[in-house]
Amino acid sequence: MLRYNFIYELRLLLRSRWIQLLSLLLLLLFGFSVFNGMGKVEKRRDDIAAARKEVSASDQAMLKLLDSVERGLDVSVSPWTIPSSPMAVANYYPRVAAMDPQPMAFASTGQADLFTHYVKPTASGDDFSLNFTEMTSPVQLLFGSFDLAFVIVYLLPLLIIAFTYNILSSEKESGSLRLLASQPISIQKWVFHKLILRFFWLSLLVTVSLLLVFFIMGIDPLHWNAVFSLLGLTLCYMLFWFALAFLVNLLSNSSAKNAVSLLGLWVVFVLLVPSVLNQLGNTLYPMPPRTLMINEMRLQKAEATKQQDKILDNYLRDHPEYAINDSTQSRSFWHGYMASQKLVKEALAPIVGSYEEQLSKQQDWTRKMQWISPAIIAQESLNSLAGTSTQDYEAYRKQVVQFAESWRAHFMPFLFNNTLFTTNDHDALPQFQYRPLQQNGGIQAMSILLLMALVLLGLGFAMQSAPRQKGILSDQ
Repeated sequence: MLRYNFIYELRLLLRSRWIQLLSLLLLLLFGFSVFNGMGKVEKRRDDIAAARKEVSASDQAMLKLLDSVERGLDVSVSPWTIPSSPMAVANYYPRVAAMDPQPMAFASTGQADLFTHYVKPTASGDDFSLNFTEMTSPVQLLFGSFDLAFVIVYLLPLLIIAFTYNILSSEKESGSLRLLASQPISIQKWVFHKLILRFFWLSLLVTVSLLLVFFIMGIDPLHWNAVFSLLGLTLCYMLFWFALAFLVNLLSNSSAKNAVSLLGLWVVFVLLVPSVLNQLGNTLYPMPPRTLMINEMRLQKAEATKQQDKILDNYLRDHPEYAINDSTQSRSFWHGYMASQKLVKEALAPIVGSYEEQLSKQQDWTRKMQWISPAIIAQESLNSLAGTSTQDYEAYRKQVVQFAESWRAHFMPFLFNNTLFTTNDHDALPQFQYRPLQQNGGIQAMSILLLMALVLLGLGFAMQSAPRQKGILSDQ
């Protein structure tokens, strides 16, 4: 019977041109989405490269100025920007702290359209107020990006619905179901066979189309492990929707009801549940008002400015290694400012901590509840695989904050010991190196999706013992 179903289903699909249409449609969707994603990644690389080139040119100009100053020549620049002053280097010649794109970044835009990918921390900047956002088109934020994740999470289920919604109902409506009643097979097994065969053909088309697109786009062979992880995740996500179609086909008697039911479930799982979880997260763990941090920061800075001399004395008492020779003549604005920064940072730590704590709770809430929607599971896994998830950008932010602290600490001995910055000190400047998060290949996500699909299939076969209406294919 399975062999008969296989041959019959293949002929039916070829005659209806479903396979030809899906092949062309998948190639177009995957091809355009990968091309669009790679274009965004290339722009991101170009922006980072331009920033690094700018820093390199600035460094060359700085070394020329330092060489002229060390030779005793006159330089035509503002006195406070002369790089022999360590604070001039710390503020006017920063390093680029960049988040380089990962090999699969083209697959999912994730948070990449909300956050910038490089910053230039300076000694006078505030770690707690480093801004990682950038101006983004509100239209783009509304409609999102047409990337591979969008095709897989949003569009592929719609193709599956169109491919499976009338498996059983079309036979009933055409009257051919009565002819199948003579066969020794239950309705569940018959529908299951047809869906498995369609799952096989669609999986084959998806796999071949993706591999062909990746090959044409020139994906590095060293990263094919990530490609296979993406394929595995996609197939597991497809299996869930086929299992859902299996259950709906058994429960409904008309093609129209099936289509409406499946589209309604698509809206629930793909659109409604993610929105509700996001709103619940914001309600349960609301973020403190940003104006509170800004106002508190201004108050703390104003208070620190009034007491800079006292703060500096206390700071030098706690750090004897920074004792200033002839401090009466050598104290400057930067001595008091750098000493007060630590005090301001400590005063604002509770407010900044409340932001980070609430954000962490929101993220934990989403991770715990993502099993409700397979779309969230697939999207989060694709973001993680691409290195564009919320966790990736949070890790990048923390690394930049640590680098900003080390950048500031590097110049403290120069400042408090009245040491000039020279050309020999240039090579010892701290450099930022982004450390991406380790990926687990989406094993957990695939396991959850497989479990969901098995539960739906189990529910469908459990209906075998339920009473049926007269005229419907009965169990044998």
